Amino acid sequence: MTNLDSKTIASYIDHTLLKPDTTEQAIERLCFEALTHKFHSVCVNGRWTPLCKEILGESGVSIAVVVGFPLGASHTSVKCFEAAVAAAGGATEIDMVLQIGQLLEGNYKAVEDDIREVVQAVSGQAIVKVIFETGFLNEEQKITACKLSEAAGARFVKTSTGFGPGGATVEDIRLMRANVSSAMEVKASGGIRDLETAVRMIEAGATRLGTSSGVAIVKGLADQDSTY
Repeated sequence: MTNLDSKTIASYIDHTLLKPDTTEQAIERLCFEALTHKFHSVCVNGRWTPLCKEILGESGVSIAVVVGFPLGASHTSVKCFEAAVAAAGGATEIDMVLQIGQLLEGNYKAVEDDIREVVQAVSGQAIVKVIFETGFLNEEQKITACKLSEAAGARFVKTSTGFGPGGATVEDIRLMRANVSSAMEVKASGGIRDLETAVRMIEAGATRLGTSSGVAIVKGLADQDSTY
């Protein structure tokens, strides 16, 4: 295993809370954990952007907000509105779900246009990560999603929502890393619950980890109560 200390691991983590029963108290705890452990960001639903901004301020912990989540089937204009509102409220990263059904049908222009419009909606304010939901896709479709995301101006490609089938795998991270340029980054998300898994994802080429088990990971423990 690569010798990565807890501080280094923490810098990869998007500390995530996206459950439907999330409360204000839970978001506050998420933010304070991110501050304590110096995670890269918190990743939340848009409703919580103002609260996260209030707590995190100029701490250096970023705010990532999900858009079109978790199905990717929202109208593009709705995704753009979600993203723009989040960015105006202090989010500097947008994790959007691509149009999965359109990708499966081979309607690649629609997929690329959807991503591009979200990128343009937050241009100069936030970067965009594109969530593939890899559990629905074959290898060729994953490669195509990589190419479309980069062509549309996204900064990251990302494996999963944590709500679909499967999650991040070492094989998918390697595949995605091999099919984007060095200017693009790769986020592993879905099922990353312990230090060993986190390290394997980083070794495979992940530059960011989406997980609700960040505290357990930096402590070198396994979190048995995580779905994301």
